[in-house]
Amino acid sequence: MSMNTIKPDEILDAKGLSCPMPLLKTKKALKGMDSGQILEVLGTDPGSKNDIPDFCKKGGNELLGMEDHPDGYTRYFIKKG
Repeated sequence: MSMNTIKPDEILDAKGLSCPMPLLKTKKALKGMDSGQILEVLGTDPGSKNDIPDFCKKGGNELLGMEDHPDGYTRYFIKKG
């Protein structure tokens, strides 16, 4: 699935935040969403590249994909379980 074809229901800008804030904000955003909705997270914290996929696996959410953006941040697409 191409990341450019995913249409998120919500976008969380966590750029510039240090661990654990990106993950905590991701959890909070997903809590307010319905099952099946998609959250796009924008982050610059290198730890999130491990934290977010692990959180998705353990929390019953689906990481649809992640990609590095040329502007120095990573995009994560999470489908709420």
